[in-house]
Amino acid sequence: MNELASTPTPDAGDEGMTPVFRAMKGRCPRCGEGHLFKGYLKVADTCDVCGMSFHGHDTGDGPVVPILLIIGGIIVGLALGLEIVYEPPVWVHLLLWIPLGTLLTLGIMIPLKGMAVGLQYKYRSTEEETRPGGV
Repeated sequence: MNELASTPTPDAGDEGMTPVFRAMKGRCPRCGEGHLFKGYLKVADTCDVCGMSFHGHDTGDGPVVPILLIIGGIIVGLALGLEIVYEPPVWVHLLLWIPLGTLLTLGIMIPLKGMAVGLQYKYRSTEEETRPGGV
């Protein structure tokens, strides 16, 4: 029997942003079935379905800047609005904005980090000398 027949093939003619959308969901950008992350934010070594290597895919601090700008803008805008309208004590601000900022940051981190890996896969821009994905 040929074992390669059951293995998903790479996206030879994959058009558009499909690999990026797959990675934003935390899935392998090539097959869309394997897990991209091992743990919460650690990129896995390989895809557990198609065997693609994620070794050269490094997002660094790339997703952090948009997160700080987006979440910071939301939190600061809401805090200013609350302060202008109701003038609550400082403890109310601490009680509201620290947990909300933490939850929003944790919620948006995986899609943005996945997007960075998906873009690296799509445009073949990794720090690996060999062709990314092990193909």
